[in-house]
Amino acid sequence: MESPPSRKQITHERIVENAARVIREAGFWGVGVADIMKQSGLTHGGFYAHFASRDALLCEALERAGQDSAARVAQGLALRQARGASPIRALVEQYLSDAHLAAPERGCPVAALASEMPRQAPEVADAAAHRVRSLINAVRQALPASAAADAGAVAGQLVGTLQLARALGDNAEGRALLADARRLLLARYDSAALH
Repeated sequence: MESPPSRKQITHERIVENAARVIREAGFWGVGVADIMKQSGLTHGGFYAHFASRDALLCEALERAGQDSAARVAQGLALRQARGASPIRALVEQYLSDAHLAAPERGCPVAALASEMPRQAPEVADAAAHRVRSLINAVRQALPASAAADAGAVAGQLVGTLQLARALGDNAEGRALLADARRLLLARYDSAALH
């Protein structure tokens, strides 16, 4: 039987949850310790009771953002597959959705942060690389076995398309870019669409 989480654990989780949202919303440089602590209902001085450094917070926030995004994607995939979509169709439609375009703070941290990842401290860059590998692996699992070697390229298309659509905006132009990419990816990789 597990004991209930301590007050410190609950507080720590709240800080990480806020940082995971902010990191996707404002980028790595948008995560200010004082602001995160204030949003968590705490003072700046309490930060070091939870984290050794800002980079340690960024690593945990990145991991949490990835877990949250993966859980949201898995839920969407299950719903789409229950309606008869192939795994790759479900993934492409979920990832390149209008909802993902509109809400970077709840979406994939790779798409939200890819251009900033290489410029981080080594421990944060390592955590970011782990997120990229996790995304590629998820794509590999969704692709037909005959196309598994294309997982990195498909993941790159998903991330790049979403980034470009966000640059255009949550508008008709951004949504049209998503629709074009969905059509092309599904024509190539969704075996149900090929028959």
